[in-house]
Amino acid sequence: MKKIVFSFLFFVFAVGLFSQEEQIENLTNLVKQLSSDEFAGRETGTEGQDKAAEYIIEKMTEIGLTPKGTDDSFLQEFEITPKANPHMSESQANGEPILVKNVIGYIDNRAEHTVIIGAHYDHLGMGGEGSLYVGDKEIHNGADDNASGVAILLQLASDLIGNENTASNNYLFIAFSGEEKGLWGSNYYCKNPTIELEQANYMINMDMVGRLDETKGLAINGVGTSPLWEEVLTETKVKEQELILSKSGVGPSDHTSFYLKEIPVLHFFTGQHEDYHKPTDDIEKINFKGMYLIGTYILDIIEHLDNKEKLEFVKTKDESAETPRFTVTLGVMPDYMFQGDGMRIDGVTEGKPADKAGFKTGDIVIKMGEIEVSDMMSYMKALSEFKKGDKTTVIVKRGKKEIKEKVEF
Repeated sequence: MKKIVFSFLFFVFAVGLFSQEEQIENLTNLVKQLSSDEFAGRETGTEGQDKAAEYIIEKMTEIGLTPKGTDDSFLQEFEITPKANPHMSESQANGEPILVKNVIGYIDNRAEHTVIIGAHYDHLGMGGEGSLYVGDKEIHNGADDNASGVAILLQLASDLIGNENTASNNYLFIAFSGEEKGLWGSNYYCKNPTIELEQANYMINMDMVGRLDETKGLAINGVGTSPLWEEVLTETKVKEQELILSKSGVGPSDHTSFYLKEIPVLHFFTGQHEDYHKPTDDIEKINFKGMYLIGTYILDIIEHLDNKEKLEFVKTKDESAETPRFTVTLGVMPDYMFQGDGMRIDGVTEGKPADKAGFKTGDIVIKMGEIEVSDMMSYMKALSEFKKGDKTTVIVKRGKKEIKEKVEF
């Protein structure tokens, strides 16, 4: 099968062949608009969400996608009334209903199976619930989270329409709303699909794919959900980028909803950072060449699978069920991409225990009290041993030095 993925020539919005530089410029323009102040942080149920949905519909129309929402439109709309307590019944829900809008486009190749490609377009608006920012209200533009994923989704739609190397599947593109509220959009879609889910071949989710760092690698979750994934990911390796593979199909993003419907999934992710859920998640910090590489890599995976049978689904171990529960925090952003021994700090929150102890971004936590910290799981286990008011000693590595400091939770 002819490969076009690294030729750097692609269809962009059904206009013609564009160079790598022009493709990167296109991704830049998409993220710039989606993360602009005009959309006011794209909070679910707000005017900002509506404007973002209209923009995505405009782009899907330019590309030539067929509407696949409800009533022959690109939109799938539904209302959710938030609950004060997630364990409440629907009849106990209170507050004003929130109008949620998924945006859905389709490429119909008259094939037996359909590949689902998704990314959430909502974010946190002016902050509030879910924000990690301390200060006056500011727009949380969410350039990485998740304008980056929606931009690559639209790029892939352009690459796949009319592509003879990928014609053995149909393609469903879903820009989810309500992800930040609790996977509302993907959960609703899986209960109210606009195609038969039995036709679904596999689902690819892109959530926070805007900060590829060649020193850290590219994380891909869900690799255990089909026997073919590891083989395909290895054969189609993106440049010289290290891949950080996780088997579980369960995680805090929209692929989980499809995994629970027994559909093989992959979730692409370039890592957490200190701007996560803050107003500083802006376009200036996006790696657009990295986004381009991720998009071409996903396209290569899709091409590689084009003539194969429908992927077999495998249920994976729910790693989140084994996560230790803890009630205290150091006040740091862990580096989830770190593959060495210990837990590397990717950001420190002002006024929290780590900040008061003088810990810095780049420090690697190796011991808390009597517990050795070798990875994220042992770090969370160590935290679970403490409660508010407890004091202990934390040891971090800073370069070749080991630094020991007292902290109070």
